Amino acid sequence: MISVIIGGFLLILLIDASVSLSVVVPEDEIAGQVGSTVTLPCWISPPQNAEALEIRWYRPKHFNTPVLFYRDGKIQDVQEEHYRNRSSLGLRSAQSGGLKDGDVSLQLDKLTVQDDGVFHCYVSGDKTYDSQTVSLNVTALGSTPDLIPKPVSEDKVNMSCRSSGWFPEPNLRWMSEDRKLLSPGRVSVSREADGMFSVQSWMIISPSETRLISCLLALKTGQHREAPIYLHPSIPSEVTSGPWKALFITFLICALLGLAAFIIYKYRQKLTVKKSTEQPCEDGAMGNMREDNDVLNINMEDLRTDAVNITLDRETAHPDLMITKDLKSVRDTTGYVQKNEGFPYELCVCGANKFSSGRHYWEVELARINVPPKDYWLIGVQKDGNFRSADKSRLTPSGGFWFLCSDGKNGFHTNTDPQITLSLSSRPEQLGVLLDYDNGQLSFYNVKHFQHLLTINTKFSGVLVPLFNPGVGDTSSLTILDVSVASPDTSQQLLGNTSSLKTQDDSVASPDSSQPLLGSC
Repeated sequence: MISVIIGGFLLILLIDASVSLSVVVPEDEIAGQVGSTVTLPCWISPPQNAEALEIRWYRPKHFNTPVLFYRDGKIQDVQEEHYRNRSSLGLRSAQSGGLKDGDVSLQLDKLTVQDDGVFHCYVSGDKTYDSQTVSLNVTALGSTPDLIPKPVSEDKVNMSCRSSGWFPEPNLRWMSEDRKLLSPGRVSVSREADGMFSVQSWMIISPSETRLISCLLALKTGQHREAPIYLHPSIPSEVTSGPWKALFITFLICALLGLAAFIIYKYRQKLTVKKSTEQPCEDGAMGNMREDNDVLNINMEDLRTDAVNITLDRETAHPDLMITKDLKSVRDTTGYVQKNEGFPYELCVCGANKFSSGRHYWEVELARINVPPKDYWLIGVQKDGNFRSADKSRLTPSGGFWFLCSDGKNGFHTNTDPQITLSLSSRPEQLGVLLDYDNGQLSFYNVKHFQHLLTINTKFSGVLVPLFNPGVGDTSSLTILDVSVASPDTSQQLLGNTSSLKTQDDSVASPDSSQPLLGSC
């Protein structure tokens, strides 16, 4: 009799175990912009059909007034009013089978700042339940700053900067012509009825201190707006009247004509030098790019004090990549057939180095002697172990990816939201990358032109690895340079003539397809 009771008890435990479920959500927060549509992933592991289960998405302390409530095979008309006609069950990926595969993700339309924060994903069956939380980071990129100068004396100007429509509260900075920070006289922040922030700042500045002043507002995600204005020195009143007026006007006209002639001369000289030293670009490829003079004169030697020797990790390489024996160069195979239109985002390989703190700098060669620079490449960092796919929408900062991509005549862009598009006058032949893990910055530099191209501001977590993608169809390979052991003499030579850089052993400069390449990051 006792054995029968024990057996029955064990059978009940077995039945309970067989119907248990576990809810899984991403570790990182989900990012979305005001007005956009976002999906909060949540799924059952191991996968099981969720059509007969109860699914409840709710905000903290609002269990009884949920964002979405699914039961008896349909969405119930019981929800918080703020989310009516804005919430639905979504798919966490294009490959998802929905409820039949245990995908209980929430889709939110027309995001508002009130959506920022934590959401609970609650799933229950007849005898078991589980719950997890997903964090949603909502941002709003405000208006371009409006700069209003107001003279307060002959050599002082009260400069006002105003911008609205931000979320969360942005950081405001004043900068001079040489990109140095200026101290604001006052910063005023107010919150509007819709929950967004408006910012206004004032400062007194003299045209003798700087010819140009910029007001920049930025979010922690790296999204920013900036507006510059030139400060014109005031003209003393005694020279604008009386017998000196005609003389002053004559002098001013002569000065302007001389300046115009000098600009034309320097422009023609620049064209002459450019034609004699640069390789011609393919027609149309660089037609809409320009150079930003504010990013010149970067000290590359200072950057190289944080240089590390990066090598490629064969085990993370896409099967259609060829890697040299020294683990420094990579390119696509001749037989690779691209499955989708656009940039081949899946064609990646990770670096063998792993970073979880500190500053780390490396350089990548994108052109060889007498060979045009690469048109297609992707360079950046990613979280160690992250899965990659050909779907660009999955390669996001919230998914653990940060990179700069060169997509031929489509130009240069980041994977941030919103996407940042760069306008450059020349395609980089040598790219410098600086990862400042502790300060949450990933910066890119044109080594040959001493240019700072872009800095992505974010918050890193976990272990990061370098990320490389050589694109498809270029003559040149993507080659990682070892600048961590450069002597003063050789580093000066690198700065002076980057087009003559070579790998340590030219015999491995061409891809070696004899090594098997399997696996993914």
